[in-house]
Amino acid sequence: MTVWIHRPPDDSIAAQLTAAGGELAGLRLAVKDNVDVAGMPTTAGCPEFAYTPEHDAPAVAALRAAGAVVVGKTNLDQFATGLVGTRSPYGAVSDLRRPEFVSGGSSSGSAVAVASGAADIAIGTDTAGSGRVPAAFQGIVGIKPTVGVVSTEGVVPACRSYDCVTIFAADIHLANRAMGVLAAAGARTWPADVRFAAPPEPVVAIFDALPDLDPLWRKAFDRTVAQLRDSGARIVTVDPEPFLAAARLLYDGALVAERYSAVGEFVDAHPDAIDPTVGSIIRAARDIPAHRLVADLETLQQLRARALASLNGSDALLTPTAPYQPTIAEVSADPIGVNSRLGVYTNFCNLFDLCAVAVPAGTAGDAQFGVTVLARPFEDAVALDIATRITEGDNHSHPEPAPAWPLRRAPAHELIVFGAHLRGQPLEHQLTDLGARWAGPVRTAPRYRLAALDTTPPKPAVTRQPDDITGATIAGERWLLSPAALGQFLTQLPAPMQLGAVELDDGTWHTAFACDATTALTAKDISEYSSWKTALAAGAVG
Repeated sequence: MTVWIHRPPDDSIAAQLTAAGGELAGLRLAVKDNVDVAGMPTTAGCPEFAYTPEHDAPAVAALRAAGAVVVGKTNLDQFATGLVGTRSPYGAVSDLRRPEFVSGGSSSGSAVAVASGAADIAIGTDTAGSGRVPAAFQGIVGIKPTVGVVSTEGVVPACRSYDCVTIFAADIHLANRAMGVLAAAGARTWPADVRFAAPPEPVVAIFDALPDLDPLWRKAFDRTVAQLRDSGARIVTVDPEPFLAAARLLYDGALVAERYSAVGEFVDAHPDAIDPTVGSIIRAARDIPAHRLVADLETLQQLRARALASLNGSDALLTPTAPYQPTIAEVSADPIGVNSRLGVYTNFCNLFDLCAVAVPAGTAGDAQFGVTVLARPFEDAVALDIATRITEGDNHSHPEPAPAWPLRRAPAHELIVFGAHLRGQPLEHQLTDLGARWAGPVRTAPRYRLAALDTTPPKPAVTRQPDDITGATIAGERWLLSPAALGQFLTQLPAPMQLGAVELDDGTWHTAFACDATTALTAKDISEYSSWKTALAAGAVG
């Protein structure tokens, strides 16, 4: 199988794996061969274009610094131009399970390397779906972050304005970990009002029509929608037209001029080195007049405004990742038409500055079937949470304590809560409505008093005891919020509640719910229970 373009010697890989340290220590990393790895040729799927960089791309450097070991550079559709995986002088990359079918592209080799077990994680790129379509066809996870939040320095550009570095992994938790490390290679500043989690009962939009979708794939999609609904999500429908109109603009309009800007001069100078289909796409963009590009960019902004307006009230959009999986023979017979059909549900994503998580969702006949959860820019954690519901079924009820990867980059504040805002308590929604993320249980240092205030709903008062008075260790929970969310939360905080600093049992100090000391003194002492939930269960409150 033509997965690899370049591989280091096996003994070098083994030595690096043995010596690796860090949070990704010992993980084998495959890198799409349009992304620089120091000392290895970068070909972008074109041998005549090859150069050997002195430095890793920031995305590669971040993963290697965390202990991942590069085990090879992977095949791709030449110059990342295609969704099929067949446009390469190194040979077509076929589907792992059904070799007569395409693997999906352009990150074909990276996806198959992970699906086959030859790599644990892999870097891909995504402009029109290249980090999602091959994930769907190979039954793995592909995370495509918000445009620009991972640096594309050291990446051979396809369409510079829309290119993204992506990650492939066999499961969503490993993909989350790896993308968290990639976030260290961030380039775009995160806003202060990011949501760090999907709500417990998210609203998920789907298109009210699904053009080009194979009938068996439609049944698989309907099955996934039903599963998501059963998990507590509310499903609404939206008109696909502004999304699909934007998707058509990427190649049928003037936006393709960016591809000529990226590599057009090389393509013109080396006609014999270029895949015929890739060459026809890039050369066709050479003479597009500037006024057409300006007009298409204006049209794109109008379509984006319509599309995002249709998602008002929704947390995410769910689509099939691809409408079907073609054979290599079908692609050979109609390379442009088949590729265009494959991008119907992916091309608009980066044009609209959306984030996306592609996950496997069973099978459609003999094919692997996948769906993609898309969300607004910087709501990567929301998309990840909803995608996790799909991959984990009944085990989705709350996000895992390990934070979603955006928390490695986005500004975050913590809040320790002890009572009505605990998970499952009546005011939890005040946090989840703001996109707060549950980050696990905590306990205070043994210096505190727990009392029950006579409020509706009942609330605890946690106060620090003087040095000469014995205190208790009180159970609480840690939540993470954006700066804007914490500010909004503070404006709604009723007296006598307030925020202060609390010492945890590890000696560290954190922002937490507190109470006016005078009010707390008159409240019922329930310190003996050491936990608000325990006191509630014992009937000691109310």
